[in-house]
Amino acid sequence: MSNVDTILEEARSHLKRLEPHELHGLKDALIVDIRPIHNRLAEGEIENSVVVERIVLEWRLDPVGDWRLPGFDADTTVVVVCNEGWASSLAARDLQRVGLANATDLVGGYRGWRAAGLPIREGGSQAVV
Repeated sequence: MSNVDTILEEARSHLKRLEPHELHGLKDALIVDIRPIHNRLAEGEIENSVVVERIVLEWRLDPVGDWRLPGFDADTTVVVVCNEGWASSLAARDLQRVGLANATDLVGGYRGWRAAGLPIREGGSQAVV
């Protein structure tokens, strides 16, 4: 097992990862897309997701931070989405560390969502910086 596999396994041991249909059934989750613009332009985005660049993720989602986004608190379920569900596991772990106990990610990432035939929108939304 590689070092990154070990780190990923440890991160996922603290997450209650969601399958695409489970996420689709949630009403109050904040869906955060961390994929690069070229992926979002080419493949689309999950409806009602917020695009946050990975480089500012912790600052924008710190529930008590001065730079936080409006509309969520420490109890909000935050679901991080990347392309295939790898980088999002590490990002969700980091969000738990800044105080979002219910942070998790999407099994299979955006591509798993899309393969499940769930609603998408045209990609290219402006990312929160």
